[in-house]
Parts: sequence; C-alpha cells; structure tokens
Amino acid sequence: MQAPITGIYAAACALLILVLAVRVVRARFRHRVGIGDAGHADLALRVRVHANAVEYVPLALLLILMLELGGASTIWIHALGGTLLLARIAHAIGLSTSSGTSPGRFVGTLLTWAVLLVASVMLLFAVLAA
Repeated sequence: MQAPITGIYAAACALLILVLAVRVVRARFRHRVGIGDAGHADLALRVRVHANAVEYVPLALLLILMLELGGASTIWIHALGGTLLLARIAHAIGLSTSSGTSPGRFVGTLLTWAVLLVASVMLLFAVLAA
C-alpha cells in the first residue's frame, strides 16, 4: 500500500461517518420519515451532523493523501489525520448535544479548518517547490 497512514485515518473516518449514518436511519425509523425531517428537530440535527462530516472529511483526506504520496513527513501525516479524526468526533458530539454553540462543536470546527488550512498550505509549498 502506498499511503498506509492516510488509509488508517480514512478507515477510521469512514467508520465514524457510518455511525453517524446509522443514527440518522434510526431516527428516520422512529419518526417514520423517509425523506427530509418532517419537522422533527432531532432528525434534522442528526442529518446535519452526518452531512457536515461528509462535507469536510473527503476533502481533508484527499489533501492528507496527496501529502503522504508526495513524501511528507509521517509525523505530519499522523498529526493531520489524528487531528481530523478527533475534530470530527468532537464536532459530532458537540452538535449532537446542542443545536446551538457548544465547546465540542467549536473545537471540532476550529480543528477541522486548521487541518484544511495546514494541509492546503503544505501541499501548495510542496507543489510549487517541485
């Protein structure tokens, strides 16, 4: 395997996204809602928690993968991947407990954006230096 470190974090993030998807499906069954949220705030919140992870995780993993394939330090790859995973867990917990602001949501968002920023800048430097 050419990118084993990213593979670890991709698998872990995929499992997290599956857990979030199962939470959505369970709420859909409980409320008997197939599409949308039918005005059920708990279902709408679970849909957004899942969707937010799906919106951010693939891009972050793509950046991390490109860095690993480009020969970036394994320390950086682990730091970015580990931070992404912790950020997404914190965000999911924070948003699941409150639809408003919460420490978990704030920290999760901040760390996710930090991973995107750091990985993007590192990748730009690597590409421009080549």
